[in-house]
Amino acid sequence: MRRSLIRMAQYGLESEGARGVRPPFHRRRVDYQSFKSQFGPEYKIGWHAYGLNMTQATRYMSLAAGMGISLGIFGIFFLDAVPRVQRDILQKLPFIGSYFVHEVPPEDNPF
Repeated sequence: MRRSLIRMAQYGLESEGARGVRPPFHRRRVDYQSFKSQFGPEYKIGWHAYGLNMTQATRYMSLAAGMGISLGIFGIFFLDAVPRVQRDILQKLPFIGSYFVHEVPPEDNPF
């Protein structure tokens, strides 16, 4: 192997990537103002952060919110038999809270 090929990746200490392919959410650094000619058309650069524009960010946030809500509802139904969850969360719900109140009749109480 040629010596220059070994040195290209800093002797194996840095990753070159696989044939120029970058990870999808690689942070692209833009620390300069792009050139706008005074003779060209008027345009504005849209909002973007970490390579996501507003449309993509809205789509990903709505997907994440939907997943979070569905996981929260699953967690509540999965843990509905735990007395602590019943007392602290489920009994305080407006319409279905009375369903989770379990009172022992006096004849079944051993004390």
